[in-house]
Amino acid sequence: MLLKDQIKNEVKEAMKAKDTVRRDALRLLTSAFKQVEVDERIELDDAATLKIIQKQVKQRLDSLAQFKEAGRDDLAEKEQSEITIFEAYLPKQLSDDELSVRIKEVIAKVGAESMKDIGKVMGMASKELNGLADGKRINVCAKALLS
Repeated sequence: MLLKDQIKNEVKEAMKAKDTVRRDALRLLTSAFKQVEVDERIELDDAATLKIIQKQVKQRLDSLAQFKEAGRDDLAEKEQSEITIFEAYLPKQLSDDELSVRIKEVIAKVGAESMKDIGKVMGMASKELNGLADGKRINVCAKALLS
């Protein structure tokens, strides 16, 4: 079963359980899936579905920071609950130590020696660690290891 179909089924389960927070969050996801499918005239596979979920999490994290800064705890709490629901569908994120080890391997593969080679490292690391770590975390770790 495709991930997007699983999420559609879980919307129905949330409706039966009268879990409005989960239902609404999952409806937002299915809406985002449908939008991409209509705009790009494609059928989503699991990889594309994961990218959409990651994008939605990133948007919620940005909103969360802004709501906290503005003192809107009610909206920040809503965003946090959506992030928690969405992250359940993403692969487990690497810890900082695991990320560091994986980036060291990438640096060795591409033969990077200085900050001049950050582009090569980021290119390969982004492909290999797709879904396992955020691009910003990969970049920060790679820069730390190359400097």
